[in-house]
Amino acid sequence: MQNKGLIKFFAILFALVSIYQLSFTFVSNKVASDAKTLSGGNSEKEIKYLDSIGKETVFNLGFTNFTYNEVKDKQINKGLDLEGGINVILQISVKDILKGLSNNSKNPVFNKSLADATANQKGNQTYIDAFFDAFEANSNGTVKLASPDIFANRSLQGDGGVDFQMTDAQVKKVIKRKVDESVESAFGVLRKRIDKFGVTQPNIQKLGESGRILVELPGAKDVDRIKKLLQSTAQLEFWETYKVDEIGTFLMAANEALKKTETNKVAVKATPKDSISALLTDGKDSAASKKGNNPLLDKIIAQGGGPVLGLFSPKDTAVVSGYLKRADIRILLSGDQRYAKFVWGKPTTITDAKAKNKEIDAVELYALKGNRDNIPAMGGGVVTDAKDTFDQSGKPAVSMQMNNQGAKSWEELTGRAYTQKSNIAIVLDNIVYSAPGVSSGPISGGRSEISGTFDVTETKDLANVLRAGKLPAAADIVQSEVVGPSLGQEAITYGTTSAIVGLLLVSLWMLVYYGKAGWYANIALAVNLLFLFGILASLGAVLTLPGIAGIVLTMGTAVDANIIIYERAKEELRSGKTLGESVIASYSWKGAMRSIVDANVTHILIGTVLFVFGSGPIKGFATTLLIGIITSLFTSIFIARIFIDKNIAGKNDLSFVTNFSKNFFTNFHYDFLKVKKWTYLFSSIVVIVSIISLFTNGLDQGVDFVGGRTFQVRFEKPIEPETVKAELAKAFEGSAEVKIFGNNNQLKITTKYKVQDHGTKADEDVNKLLYANLKQHFSASMTYDKFVNAYEGKQLGVVMASKVGPTVAEDIKTNAYWAVLGAMLIVFLYLFISFRKWQYGLGAIAAVAHDVIFVLGIYSLCYKFMPFGMEIDQHFIAAILTVIGYSMNDTVIVFDRVREFLDGKTKGNFGEIVNKSINSTMSRTINTSLTMIGVLLIMFIFGGESIRGFIFAMLVGIVVGTYSSLFIATPVLVDTISASDKELIEKQHLES
Repeated sequence: MQNKGLIKFFAILFALVSIYQLSFTFVSNKVASDAKTLSGGNSEKEIKYLDSIGKETVFNLGFTNFTYNEVKDKQINKGLDLEGGINVILQISVKDILKGLSNNSKNPVFNKSLADATANQKGNQTYIDAFFDAFEANSNGTVKLASPDIFANRSLQGDGGVDFQMTDAQVKKVIKRKVDESVESAFGVLRKRIDKFGVTQPNIQKLGESGRILVELPGAKDVDRIKKLLQSTAQLEFWETYKVDEIGTFLMAANEALKKTETNKVAVKATPKDSISALLTDGKDSAASKKGNNPLLDKIIAQGGGPVLGLFSPKDTAVVSGYLKRADIRILLSGDQRYAKFVWGKPTTITDAKAKNKEIDAVELYALKGNRDNIPAMGGGVVTDAKDTFDQSGKPAVSMQMNNQGAKSWEELTGRAYTQKSNIAIVLDNIVYSAPGVSSGPISGGRSEISGTFDVTETKDLANVLRAGKLPAAADIVQSEVVGPSLGQEAITYGTTSAIVGLLLVSLWMLVYYGKAGWYANIALAVNLLFLFGILASLGAVLTLPGIAGIVLTMGTAVDANIIIYERAKEELRSGKTLGESVIASYSWKGAMRSIVDANVTHILIGTVLFVFGSGPIKGFATTLLIGIITSLFTSIFIARIFIDKNIAGKNDLSFVTNFSKNFFTNFHYDFLKVKKWTYLFSSIVVIVSIISLFTNGLDQGVDFVGGRTFQVRFEKPIEPETVKAELAKAFEGSAEVKIFGNNNQLKITTKYKVQDHGTKADEDVNKLLYANLKQHFSASMTYDKFVNAYEGKQLGVVMASKVGPTVAEDIKTNAYWAVLGAMLIVFLYLFISFRKWQYGLGAIAAVAHDVIFVLGIYSLCYKFMPFGMEIDQHFIAAILTVIGYSMNDTVIVFDRVREFLDGKTKGNFGEIVNKSINSTMSRTINTSLTMIGVLLIMFIFGGESIRGFIFAMLVGIVVGTYSSLFIATPVLVDTISASDKELIEKQHLES
């Protein structure tokens, strides 16, 4: 090997750099472990301690030192499935942004296009492109985007804006830029909120141009709180309010009107004798106050007063809101009241005197003084600072400071409220947080306070969102995943176990099969792992459970290049060459290098497709796979070679065999093409049965593909899934699928209930329904918070929850189709270019298509009775692509040998040469397949329930891929080569 010294230098340099990069991970883990010990398991204390030492030196190398924050930034981060925490994808409402840019245009073409874009948006299509398509179809050239009542409005005029003379194409560029700016603004606001939230190593990133933002909060535990923090638009407004005696006449009239259209089917308690009752009855009993006879007023559960019209049960708020929005009811409002805006307050609890002082939930109703333009008396954009504090009564509150303009407006507003003895409602995201009166004259200086029924955590979050600013549009959670820390720790244990056992298995097999040469391959494998982890650390990569699977899989493929080289060296030795000559020949381009390059290029192409189309953990799997391929090539070709050359220069006793393996495949002469009719028949039957099953039995599509919510729930004792399914089907309106997941005390619950409803309320409703229906299966100590939220040592309740919205599911499904088809097309083109004949590519594609259909068929036929999950999701697509890569790899090795024999002097017709090619590569095929199957079996057994279906797909695929490369790819190649080509081959290779 030339430049051996240079190779050694770079190998040592890479090793030192890798050790240096990994040292930060070791130090960071040590500090985090100490923090956990010092905090006694209290996560808040742990975070505070780590924050306090952020700027302290924790790693001193003598010539330089690093603070904890610097060390933390350089470590390998653990993904959500290993660390536990919350991962959400937020969809910034481009529809809302477009409405804002149009100044809430009333143009019918514009508004119909918005609705059509929402209904007809295709997978992987951005909303703005769907809107432009819909607008073009609806306007048909009659209305321009640059119309004054659409985008050529006053707010968009000026430099870089929209001119009414612009074409639609020009306007599209401006609008796309404005939308991107709004998403960028939302990204900045969310980053500020998250930075102040108090979790270690938060991650936030924009996802292309989709308007989606990924937020990962490792270690975060309070699910509902975080979702509120992320989705709050922080639209702060100050409104003047009506008092109950001002609006009471309308409520009375509305109640009377509703009697004609509404029928109360259930008798309700009599309306409390508050100010509204007084207006209705003048203190006397009447038909209006009888039970069940007042559609609106009977829903009041406690009296109001001042700006509070009354208190209602949360379950009635939707119905009451519907009443107050009806045109036939709003027409009863007179004068300026016709612009009144009815808004609910922050949920609270009250004491129900008629139910033995039981605490019940209640929501206050307010009437805000609206106007023709629906603009508040004062906007929240004037707030420059906010902080959590305590009011005069010692209750948690939020104080705000306004700018000069805001201070002036605030003084005028409070002055008017003082004079009129009215109240000012402080409204955040359309919810009234408080509605104080002004008792001491106009308030100057621009300082105000929000008080109400808060706890300290709520005031901290409220101050946080106000400081960070408002989002330019609604942010809906379209995909989320919550993983408890105990589940993350289990994943680490499973992943570590499978990695160690897999490493030992591969290493042992190499020793048993190749002896001393196996030792050299194992040293190369160890160096490969060092390089792999070093590169992951230097890239700041996030390690996930599929990522660990990728690393374990890399161990199986890492020795593949060594196996190809060693098998070639054995052939050269058997042909009579010396050890030195055999090694040189095996490392040459005509020896093993061409096959290694072709096989790994196809693997890299597949990995690249997986990286491009994958997301989250799958991207992590692709990352480790790609890095592993590159490091494996370097270590297998160069590191092992250093030791082999040293042996040649010294003892010269390498034979690449042991007593156990020395006679394996030495006289292997099987006629693979002779049985092709039977293999064609067998494969045809399998393919036909698989396709029939796919059409009749279908597949168990996971929420990744169809949308929905998934909960992994652990119980105190074994439980029947059918029992739970029956209980949840009623609550979730028939949409409930329940399966045992791993142990029989753990269930996987899937539902589509409210998956299209955005906002924190829908998520809370589903969580509360789940708890209400399952709490009977737990002890009395299982509260809602314990059931839903994560905490250290959690073993019962929801240990994992995920949600995938329909639009995201459609995108994932579209990506999956393109990934599989794209991978097959790319590899076909590569093989066509490399082998100069399309028949090679066709043979490989036929084998791959056979493998994919085979695996899909197995999943379709078996998913209903297998004891582990066999869902078709992103993990499954990653497995399919890995199978494609391996199948190509195996086929290319055979095809390279066919090409080599055709270029040489091997005797025989084309079929005989192909048979010899297969037989001569059998040792490599079996060896690589066995190491891969062994590693996958280890992961299947020890890798944990969450990736068992993923590993099973690869396991089946590797077995089928080995079969297809031998019995499908090569026969197809032989059968499609033209008669003229075969005739030419026979002239060159048949003995005269």
